[in-house]
Amino acid sequence: MLSEMKTYILRAEIEQEEDGRWSAWVESLPGCAVWGYTREETFEALKEAAQGYIEVLLEEGGSVPEAIETVDSPIVAVTV
Repeated sequence: MLSEMKTYILRAEIEQEEDGRWSAWVESLPGCAVWGYTREETFEALKEAAQGYIEVLLEEGGSVPEAIETVDSPIVAVTV
């Protein structure tokens, strides 16, 4: 039996560092943070990190933060 897949939309924070690299994180997923050389690379890495984080969380029986319906900051959508 296939499990039901859900899409989680999480508020993401991103900022450019003094050395030109980008840092991004999801505050509702403690420790879920990445960096990259471009904004696009950083968002892709954050999406992959958040997906892995949520997959492990679900495998271990944890709960996922509620999805955000409307936001005025960057978001990451992850389907697991």
